[in-house]
Amino acid sequence: MLSVEDARTRILAACSPLQPEQVSLPQSLGRVLATDVRSRRTQPPVAVSAMDGYAVRAADVSNPPVTLEIVGHAPAGGEHEGALGPGQCVRIFTGGPVPAGADAIVIQEDTEADGNRVTVKVSVPEGHYIRPAGLDFREDEIGLQAGRIMTARDVGFAAAMNIPWLMVRRKPRVAILATGDEIVMPGDPLGPNQIVSSNSLTLASFVSARGGEPVLLGIAPDDRDALAAMAEGARGADMLVTTGGASVGDHDLVQSVLGDMGMELDFWRIAMRPGKPLIFGQIGETPVLGLPGNPVSTVVCAIIYMLPAIEKMLGVITTEQPRLTARLKTALGENDQREDYLRATLEHDAHGRLITAPFAKQDSSMLSRMARADCLIVRPPFAPAAEAGALVEYIPIPNGMARV
Repeated sequence: MLSVEDARTRILAACSPLQPEQVSLPQSLGRVLATDVRSRRTQPPVAVSAMDGYAVRAADVSNPPVTLEIVGHAPAGGEHEGALGPGQCVRIFTGGPVPAGADAIVIQEDTEADGNRVTVKVSVPEGHYIRPAGLDFREDEIGLQAGRIMTARDVGFAAAMNIPWLMVRRKPRVAILATGDEIVMPGDPLGPNQIVSSNSLTLASFVSARGGEPVLLGIAPDDRDALAAMAEGARGADMLVTTGGASVGDHDLVQSVLGDMGMELDFWRIAMRPGKPLIFGQIGETPVLGLPGNPVSTVVCAIIYMLPAIEKMLGVITTEQPRLTARLKTALGENDQREDYLRATLEHDAHGRLITAPFAKQDSSMLSRMARADCLIVRPPFAPAAEAGALVEYIPIPNGMARV
């Protein structure tokens, strides 16, 4: 059986960043930048005041108190024309351009005005409360790097850089096909031996949350012709993901049917739990990921393999999954030859330490445990028994796009 890391490497190698497209700045939230974003202006464009007060020459107020002549005003968006001479000052407001000749700002609380004159009660050094030109960023400076997922803060930053349009990666179209006579969609009539399908909707939500575009193909019955006909709906997609039928039973048809459609099988079966019967191949240039039918296996494999593949197609800066550590709340026995992913919760103990508590029962059909889990404890193959309090690695279960 293939190791998890080897399987992940081979899946990612088959995926490439998609072509860029242009979107308006308000449409860029959650999109992945295809090119670096360079500022179209310097901010601030000139030296400006950081406070309301008076623009002065620091040398004039070195021995307070001193009375100066007010020769003009400099509001934000305006300016005082002309340069300050000895004994002069300009009334200035936050964001107002610092007039020529001035080299410091005295805040208004440290002054007392009387008509066109003001008494300054303190001395200030050169540069006091002055924001120099380019303090924030300069024209043609890279503000946002390619591969970054745009956040609300990034949208504001791009706006400040005077960027109305951005080049972003096209959203990957991920076709999702559930299989099996035993499953029906939520709300449809249920036979006595049928169950409600959750996998395709779970996967579609993961795809959308990670910045892709899910294409739900429906549920294919355990019939070769019907399965092939429904799989044809994936033509033109950037990836086909199937659930169920990935094993080798009489009703597990996915590998065989897709093979007849031209799929070149890369590998099948991974040394992991849950998720051992996982298929990966390609139909032409389209990667095909065949996930197991058990709901928890589907979710775990989606986290480990599908989400990084989508990120690779989006050109995200890194597709590495974060591995964090916490202390076990309960002991764990030794592991076998398969890499184990245990659903667990996270909490802090009385000392503020992060504690992870694996669920006692880890059956791969129990989706309720997955819904309540905060993370997946990762146990390497042949990991020795671990006592309560031991450090273990875990992967946070993603809820959205919070990757960067």
